[in-house]
Amino acid sequence: MKYRAAVFDMDGTILNTLEDLTDSLNWALREAGHRGNFAADQVRHFYGSAIQTAISRALSVENGAPMEGIENIGESVNPSVYGVDPEEVRRIHALYAPHYASHCQIKTRPYDGIPELIRKLRDAGVKTAVVSNKSDEAVHTLVKDLFNGLFDAAAGEQPGIRRKPAPDMTLFALRKMGIPAESAVYIGDTEIDLQTAKNSGMECIAVTWGFRSEDVLKSRGASVICHTAGEVYREITGTEQGSHPPL
Repeated sequence: MKYRAAVFDMDGTILNTLEDLTDSLNWALREAGHRGNFAADQVRHFYGSAIQTAISRALSVENGAPMEGIENIGESVNPSVYGVDPEEVRRIHALYAPHYASHCQIKTRPYDGIPELIRKLRDAGVKTAVVSNKSDEAVHTLVKDLFNGLFDAAAGEQPGIRRKPAPDMTLFALRKMGIPAESAVYIGDTEIDLQTAKNSGMECIAVTWGFRSEDVLKSRGASVICHTAGEVYREITGTEQGSHPPL
């Protein structure tokens, strides 16, 4: 077995949450008196880090920031460059959080082949975990309702644990499973996931069905890229292509 544990990102990796995220973000923005008509193809570029960053990126676009390179806002570019007020971000977040908590399962579904992938990994003796920058409450609700019994550990944003790309949540999940970082692999779909894996001392598998394109992942240094759940299984288990039925 190539790895003893697999740690998955949630949004854009195991769950297609984009429509519910889009709806809740637009609702909160409208309630706060801002533009609230962003398309899902725009919103996918807002997420990847915390919701505060997504809100900052939406407000930046409202204030004239181009969509090209929007992922840099909140990382290498301070939102204040586009006149984003941190207090306004907090106000919108306060509206967003309870709305998303009660609307996080309206349109959200697992990506094709993902539940089967996790079951097959567990059958092969691989421990599984999920870590996400969404609230810990939302993470556990979605895990229980959509992946009940399929994860050995789950962690979301909570007091005292820094959010990704800090390694805290990932290392927390590994400790709970009793697996060292060098024996585990991280699976995600954004530049934040690539950095999280690096900060955690883990290798990373990037997937192309989520919130970032393959070109963006490559530009951010992704060296292992998978296009299907079957490819992820083979990469984690070290099975040769074609020696295991596709998922």
